[in-house]
Amino acid sequence: MSPLSLAIPTRLAALIEVLLVALIWSSSFVGVKYVLDHAGPLTVAGLRYFLAFLLLSPWLWRDRKALLALPRSLWKKFTLIGFSQYFAGNGALFWALQFLPATAGSLVLCLVPIPVLILGILRLGEWARPAQVVGVGVAIGGSLLFFMPGLEPGEPLSLAILVVAPIAFAVLPVWEREVARDRLAGNVTLTGLPLAIGGGLALVARLAWEGVPRLPPSGWGVIVGLSAVNTAFAYLLFNHALRRLTAIEANVVLNLSPLGAALLARATLGENLSAMQARAMVAVVVGVSLVQWKRRQSG
Repeated sequence: MSPLSLAIPTRLAALIEVLLVALIWSSSFVGVKYVLDHAGPLTVAGLRYFLAFLLLSPWLWRDRKALLALPRSLWKKFTLIGFSQYFAGNGALFWALQFLPATAGSLVLCLVPIPVLILGILRLGEWARPAQVVGVGVAIGGSLLFFMPGLEPGEPLSLAILVVAPIAFAVLPVWEREVARDRLAGNVTLTGLPLAIGGGLALVARLAWEGVPRLPPSGWGVIVGLSAVNTAFAYLLFNHALRRLTAIEANVVLNLSPLGAALLARATLGENLSAMQARAMVAVVVGVSLVQWKRRQSG
């Protein structure tokens, strides 16, 4: 159980956990863009996610007997999550970021709630209320308004590859919500095994395509930080929150993360927000609030 849950009602604790994850992931774009100056996208993805798995491996080794007893259907879910999230989704995103501005990557991530909403209905049977659908639309619309002014034209191939990312990223919150909601596996198992599969695939592909990585000490420091904080710790929090929040509720909160990334990038560059971007931020917050609003149950 999360320490937050000991003193705070479980749903509120889950919302706080996802908000903390959104805050942590706000720094990911800055770190990834820095490392991409010294290494290829598969190197960044493979090292980041496989190192995160290694950090969690002592706890996985402790529960190795339980892992070996997991049903085949659960291993298939972990494989799908690992391949979609950590290999296909992030590989496409990191590759496109070599040729497109970070704004383009943030913009695409803001569209992830759309396939999450559809998959949540089809896979989990978790129908969104009208207010939640409106909230998703408002949050996405506000995100688009925020990032559109900074979007620059890029290579058609890069944009096409970037489209793969939101579809691939929709798999993790839906399938991990299914496992977490039904208590099919522990939180460390749910986090660590997909990291091992996806990170391992990215590492093998890196060795085949990009060769041995040559990073400066600062680059390795950023990779270790991304692995420990932005990946292992953040995904543990996110997966724990999925026990209480639906896939769409959790994912819409993450729409605050790209906004935080843009604010962080602008702060480091000394750029100011336009009036339209300020209004767009308010729209995103309102949309997220609508998705989280719960009608009071009678009786």
